[in-house]
Amino acid sequence: MATDEVRIKVFDTTLRDGEQSPGCSMNHQEKLRLAHQLDRLGVDVIEAGFPIASDGDFEAVKAIAAVIRRPTIAGLCRACRPDIERAWEALQEAAHPRIHVFLATSDIHLKYKLRITREECLAQARESVAFAKSLCPDVEFSPEDATRTDPEFLCQVLDAVVEAGATTLNIPDTVGYTVPSEFGDLIATIRRRVQGIENVTISAHCHNDLGMAVANTMAAIAAGARQVECTLNGIGERAGNASLEEIVMAMRVRQDRYPYETAISAEHLFPASQLLSEITGVPVQPNKAIIGRNAFAHEAGIHQDGVLKNPLTYEIMTPQSVGVPDSTLVLGKHSGRHALAIRCEQLGYQFDRRALDDIYRRFVRLADKIKHVEDHHLLELIRDTHKPAGSATPLFEPLPSAVSAAASASPEPVRPFPMASQNNAFPLPLPAPDPHHDQEDYLWGV
Repeated sequence: MATDEVRIKVFDTTLRDGEQSPGCSMNHQEKLRLAHQLDRLGVDVIEAGFPIASDGDFEAVKAIAAVIRRPTIAGLCRACRPDIERAWEALQEAAHPRIHVFLATSDIHLKYKLRITREECLAQARESVAFAKSLCPDVEFSPEDATRTDPEFLCQVLDAVVEAGATTLNIPDTVGYTVPSEFGDLIATIRRRVQGIENVTISAHCHNDLGMAVANTMAAIAAGARQVECTLNGIGERAGNASLEEIVMAMRVRQDRYPYETAISAEHLFPASQLLSEITGVPVQPNKAIIGRNAFAHEAGIHQDGVLKNPLTYEIMTPQSVGVPDSTLVLGKHSGRHALAIRCEQLGYQFDRRALDDIYRRFVRLADKIKHVEDHHLLELIRDTHKPAGSATPLFEPLPSAVSAAASASPEPVRPFPMASQNNAFPLPLPAPDPHHDQEDYLWGV
């Protein structure tokens, strides 16, 4: 199958599924503010909320539909007339409205939650989609808990809703149960067996209960899904949803395996992530891929040495490509002499090799006692080392401005080290290294 120029739609459900994450609820104005950021980010569809859930959610969806004009605005509803009517009422002013209908199809949900038979489920799905279609030309249908639904019955339901007018079939891994190979096979089965599937978009909506939401989503794309449902920072019910930033950058970095395009302006990923954290008060975990505090931070000496020489040694994308200001090198017990020397120079000191070796030994002892060595710690260590009886002598006196600035701020924010220039977001051929720059730092106790 030719995949050149294939476009993947990004359906963002931060304002709906993401908001259902404990502690992440948003009011009307906060939702509208984030919707503007999602528009700048370039998402294709914004699921603005669940209009029947509350008057506040209804008003938020209505306001977003009225002012956000470029993307499709979707409203979620259960497969019943009151929900569908309420969703359409909220969406009527949208430039591109979409009614998103869902109904559980797995036997466990039918028996214990809905208490209906498969036949009743099939009829309800067909009738609700037909009613939604009579109101809005763009109708998405989700068979809730699809990955635990009998595949034969799932295809019957999908056949029925396509015939009733559904334009998007979303396949939810509602409880994060599936694994990539299995989910890819399910998408392939749907493409092969559902009548009229060539006229609709297949979508994937994955949860992260087993930590595989993004992997499952990528498997779905490879199997033929052309819409992905995801959230900023991966927030959502329980363990969260597939992370928008991870899906987008996986396709950007690994074009050799995922030769697809999105409309996302990746430089807005970090600002969008930060805005969400500000609104909800829920911080991003430090080691979160793409937009976490440590995603472009380096403490290990070998890594620091490599990044100082060429960022591509340990970074597969530039921080600027996702909107992060710059990489940072953190001084800690794993740091090496190269990074330590650079920070000392920034503070106004330059040392010969013997002096740096002395500073480094003292630095390691200090770093063993505290998590991060800040500038004021380093200045105290340097001053103590340079007492008359000390063994090291600075080649240059500290610059007054550098010393006073560092000494006056305690603790200091982590600041970027100077990096080699890197204009490309991904690993491309680079000029040959300077023959005079050997591997001394790498081999010499970094």
